[in-house]
Amino acid sequence: MRLVATTSVDEGALLGKAIYNDQGLILLNAGARLEGRILNRLLDFGIDYIYIKDPDTDDIILTNSISDELRVNAIMTIGETFKQIQLDTKISHSFVLEKSARKFKKLISVLLDELQRSKELLNLLSDVFIHDHYIFSHSLNVTLYALAIGIEMKLPPKELEQLGLGAILHDVGKMKVPEDILAKPGKLTAEEFKIIKAHAEDGFQILRNIPTVPLIVAHCAYQHHERLNGSGYPRGLKGDEIHLFGRILGVADVFDAVTSNRVYRPAMLPHEGLEILYSGSGNLFDPMVVDAFRRAVAIYPIGLTVILSDGRKGVVSAQNPGLSERPIVRILEEDGRRVVPYELDLKVYLSLMIVNCDTIIKYEYANNY
Repeated sequence: MRLVATTSVDEGALLGKAIYNDQGLILLNAGARLEGRILNRLLDFGIDYIYIKDPDTDDIILTNSISDELRVNAIMTIGETFKQIQLDTKISHSFVLEKSARKFKKLISVLLDELQRSKELLNLLSDVFIHDHYIFSHSLNVTLYALAIGIEMKLPPKELEQLGLGAILHDVGKMKVPEDILAKPGKLTAEEFKIIKAHAEDGFQILRNIPTVPLIVAHCAYQHHERLNGSGYPRGLKGDEIHLFGRILGVADVFDAVTSNRVYRPAMLPHEGLEILYSGSGNLFDPMVVDAFRRAVAIYPIGLTVILSDGRKGVVSAQNPGLSERPIVRILEEDGRRVVPYELDLKVYLSLMIVNCDTIIKYEYANNY
């Protein structure tokens, strides 16, 4: 199957991977024929990229980074806690978070187990879910990215658990931000941005006195918007003044933000998100963290159409662990002409590189199904 931009799918193409809601219910089954009305609904739901059936790539298998059941359970657990904090008084925050911290610690243990057992690079683009609340899915995604970075950096188990808890709760302060500001499609005013920025300190204040939450977890909420050059907030910390966890979360948070659909802009593809990190490496982001992220995450997701430096065109068919920028590509075109498909491992052919990506595919073979 191929990964394509929803806006470029021709009517009549067949969905390659089922789409779920955040309760784990299938909203659209694999094999469904995609008509204009359905495609428009997917765009309304913020689904910018989908997998499409295609004869040349139907044997390419997509594996979820975590199981659908675990993802649903994680988002529901995060959602229940955050909603209680949003609705209840300050007096109840401690009780809610003490109770939830135990659930989160168990959840992080399971997430770590799945990530460490998996031999695949982390690819959240393959998990096509429709979410009612961006912050809940964002909190889970940032947790997965942060844990993947921590595993790649060989952090000890206790630190991975603390990092995971800090990642899940890093945006808890946003529960104090009015929904109309969080969901505003246009540019924020200076006052609205000031309110948004307050979520880092609000999160710290919510978490710092919870007995079951380590203080470093509160600092994860406090520091995830700090930047190496001191341009971040809320305190303008520089370099090593920012805890390693804050530097990891800064990378994970930005990458998920730019590769997720938002009300004010469409999602970027992973390689475009990586370019954002590269451009800020050493100035905004810790280079060691960015490098660990690059090794751990699928920058060119399976199913993505790519163009190589010699002009050949194909689809990413598999990943090389630790070498996210050098996947295995199924070649479909040479010199603009279709060829009998064959696999090309960029780990072996070091003189070749991916120079472009293409999510606009014409499905002249859709009627073969």
